[in-house]
Amino acid sequence: MYGLAHCSTCQKAQAELEAEGWQVAFRDVAKTPLDEAEWQRMIADFGEKLVNRASLTWRGMSEAERAGTPLRMLSAKPSLMKRPAIVAGDLHLLGWTANVKRALGVAA
Repeated sequence: MYGLAHCSTCQKAQAELEAEGWQVAFRDVAKTPLDEAEWQRMIADFGEKLVNRASLTWRGMSEAERAGTPLRMLSAKPSLMKRPAIVAGDLHLLGWTANVKRALGVAA
């Protein structure tokens, strides 16, 4: 699971997954930043949806910053990532919605 340690959604997702028996390896992308190759893989997995355009981070960005590529934006501002990003085998899931919970066998 990729996200931010202080993100309440990430905390909730991790707690619910662990309650269902999942072992969660959590990576705080602000404290342990992804390198360019790791961001590229995440962007390949999740596409433009990886950039959270509803976030406070996005709202605080200039038009010039917003015009950057997802790689440039996420590398500069990891908190811009939609979270959590969950990679479980062949499953690549974004957010903590009812559909994501269902895909992972977590009671909604």
